[in-house]
Amino acid sequence: MQDIVIGKDHFSVVELIGKGGEGEVYAIKGRSGQAVKIYNANLRSKRESKVRAMVGEGLAVKTDLIAYPGEIVTDRAGNFLGFVMRLVSGYRPLHELYSPKSRMRLFPKADYRFLIHAASNVARAVGKVHQTGCVIGDLNHSGILVAPDATVALIDADSFQFRLNGTSYPCVVGVPDFTPPELHGKNLATVERTTAHDNFGLAVAIFHLLFMGKHPYAGLRKGSETSMGEDISQNRFAYSLLRQKQTQTKPPPGALTLDLFPDDIRSAFESAFGLTPNARPSARDWIQTLSKLESSLNRCSKVKTHHFPSAAKACVWCKLSAQSGLDLFPDHSAVAPNIPTDSKGTEQAIREIAAFRFPATNDLLPTVTVRGISPALSEARSGKRGRMLLGLLMMGGAVAGFVFAVPAWFVWIGLAFWGWAMVSDREVSTASFVQAFKDADEKVQRELNDFVQRNGLVEVVKVRGDLDDAIAAYKGHDNALAREVMKLKSNREARQRQAFLDQFSVRRANISGIGPAKTATLISFGIETAADVNQSSVLRVPGFGEVMTGKLMAWRRGHESRFRYDRTPNAQDVADERVLRGRFMAEKAKLESTIRNGLGTLRNARAKIEALPARAKNDPALLNALKARAQAERDLIELSASVPPSTVSLSLVSPSRQQPKPQTYTTAPQQNKPRAYGVPSCPRCGSAMRQRSGRYGRFWGCSRYPSCRGTRKI
Repeated sequence: MQDIVIGKDHFSVVELIGKGGEGEVYAIKGRSGQAVKIYNANLRSKRESKVRAMVGEGLAVKTDLIAYPGEIVTDRAGNFLGFVMRLVSGYRPLHELYSPKSRMRLFPKADYRFLIHAASNVARAVGKVHQTGCVIGDLNHSGILVAPDATVALIDADSFQFRLNGTSYPCVVGVPDFTPPELHGKNLATVERTTAHDNFGLAVAIFHLLFMGKHPYAGLRKGSETSMGEDISQNRFAYSLLRQKQTQTKPPPGALTLDLFPDDIRSAFESAFGLTPNARPSARDWIQTLSKLESSLNRCSKVKTHHFPSAAKACVWCKLSAQSGLDLFPDHSAVAPNIPTDSKGTEQAIREIAAFRFPATNDLLPTVTVRGISPALSEARSGKRGRMLLGLLMMGGAVAGFVFAVPAWFVWIGLAFWGWAMVSDREVSTASFVQAFKDADEKVQRELNDFVQRNGLVEVVKVRGDLDDAIAAYKGHDNALAREVMKLKSNREARQRQAFLDQFSVRRANISGIGPAKTATLISFGIETAADVNQSSVLRVPGFGEVMTGKLMAWRRGHESRFRYDRTPNAQDVADERVLRGRFMAEKAKLESTIRNGLGTLRNARAKIEALPARAKNDPALLNALKARAQAERDLIELSASVPPSTVSLSLVSPSRQQPKPQTYTTAPQQNKPRAYGVPSCPRCGSAMRQRSGRYGRFWGCSRYPSCRGTRKI
């Protein structure tokens, strides 16, 4: 236990809180809420004047967001040791919030709103530093701490650049991935830092929070690979929408993109990582922009913990979860073991939905009759009679020629044959009338489709289609749960190994040649812990060839060699199964609610559907189309011609069901696959069928053709 002197009072340090390259931090016995930083002996003379100046200026009393030096600490002989500062307890380094795996472990209730709020508080803390006349200089994720309520504190304040009475006390250090382009390659100990430099580091910290730990300059670049330091110094902002041709870089796979955010967020990041240092948003600018973003978020309709930027067309977290299998903001309330369900009521609703019927085509289309043939057929027949009369006249002329002008007998023979051909062609051609019927039949189909749309039947069909999906998932729910529980139990060793390796962060790894910039690149490409390290994944990261990949693999193997599989079921197994069952129960409750609510919609629509036949009888457009088809049919019958079969059908397939929907559970066998009402199942495989045309007319063909060749008659 070491004795220290603060002012004239003697104290003892009782607990080592932290240790860094400059010294150690201890709790002080008898001084709750305060800590002391004691410098390494070789640094005390270099730090003393700056710390005394900061204490003399009273910076510690100006704000409680920054752990400024508050009092001088000496030994019993009066020799400088360090300083007293605010004890920041219960806080975590910022990277443990924005890195997905550590966030889910250390901030399990944090949603995207929390991250944005924390980003605003980071900006507030940086703004406070600037108000006190300091420049942070070495702004990085390790010096920013965040509490469970998203409040933020800054530490390592003794490294800030500070000026007093004409004397400048510089910040002599910096982290490459937070250092602005204009300072790369320069001796930071001799550089006069500015707020514009801090604004770059602030933007990097905010980008980390909003983009799930990705670094703004870590991306995929065309051409030869470069280091992150080179990319920053050459202004290759990987996410830029305005300078894509210049940067020749794009975001890593699975990353959010700038176009998912509102215009002011896009503009702020383009300016922060653009070509003009003085155009970077200030802390005040970020506070205003982030507040607007937080208030404009949309809430996902499927997962209540998903809040996403309104500029995105749909929930970005659901999309990323579907791609990676990892929910970045899981709904922990879904693990509740006693979610109420109503199986009996739901089964009754399913039976009533199954009994619900839409009208058939013949039920909906009114019967239309016509009297007499069409003007077209009448005109065609008149033309035939005229040709027959002309043929008779030509044959008569030929006979007269043979009598009075025998030498020209060959002319009269030709005239006689021509006349005979015209007389013998008595039948009206049916081709044009067959085509007229087909055209009229297509017109009826179009008008029927329009009628269905005008009377709101498509919306009801969509509800019914969604209910088919929900019922299929509901019926397969228990089997799906049983399979998932079995899978959970069968992969215990893999889950234990994953959990063990997830304890070792690449950020804390001490691997030769992999410094902060390369670490930031690894995390930006999804390699956060030892569990994420595998050869193929690492080799896809820019700047990581065989040598660096080998080092990472050796680091993983070193940790993995200490893993021991515990075959005995433990508390984690119970918790994992509880989470799984809770998630399935929550989904089952949602399905039951969907089914019962959908039944109510169908009940409300029943009267409208029952009135459709009466409405069809009074629909002018539909009636006109039916009359035209009836007339075409009457003409063909009059000509004793075969009437083509009608292809009109009440195709009750809503637009949203033209493509198969992803199911929550893939449980039902192929023959029970949900389909739209009115579309038959394939007799071979059970898939939905589609109308097709062939040599012998239209028929139902399997949608999986040519792998399945099942057919049905229409």
